[in-house]
Amino acid sequence: MTKSTAFRVGLYPGTFDPMTNGHVDIIARACKLVDRLVIGVAVNEDKAPLFTLAERVEMVEHECAKLGVATEIIVRPFDTLLMNFAESVGAQIIVRGLRAVADFEYEFAMVGMNQKLNPAIETVFLMADATHQAIASRLVKEIARLQGSVAHFVPPDVERRLRAKLGVP
Repeated sequence: MTKSTAFRVGLYPGTFDPMTNGHVDIIARACKLVDRLVIGVAVNEDKAPLFTLAERVEMVEHECAKLGVATEIIVRPFDTLLMNFAESVGAQIIVRGLRAVADFEYEFAMVGMNQKLNPAIETVFLMADATHQAIASRLVKEIARLQGSVAHFVPPDVERRLRAKLGVP
């Protein structure tokens, strides 16, 4: 059996509002699977993001620069259908992180729809590390808003930005 020399491109989409340690973990692990990882920062006004799109892109870029991986990482915003964006960046796989059964049920439905839109693009699920399974951006924002510590859930620079954005010490 010969080793494949195909250039593999993965896409990890998300809102990243804010970026969490769980996101960082999935990105680092996804880098083991692909030669180029495009991190798609979604425009999703339905989620009423706390951070602007530009702030979220910059946060993701900043945290990814610290990873020290050989994989090329590109961070790009997108406001189109996920499969259209995946096609535009040449992705062969979409990477999704799973924390719990509820995530799986939602993602399972999405995979079925995405396969109908483009059966050539596979979805790969990475289980959240046990230390990050409870982390959700929505909960991180709520804890920070109520002046609780989020130091275990987000990188230090993200915590600083989050507290500044919320105006809490």
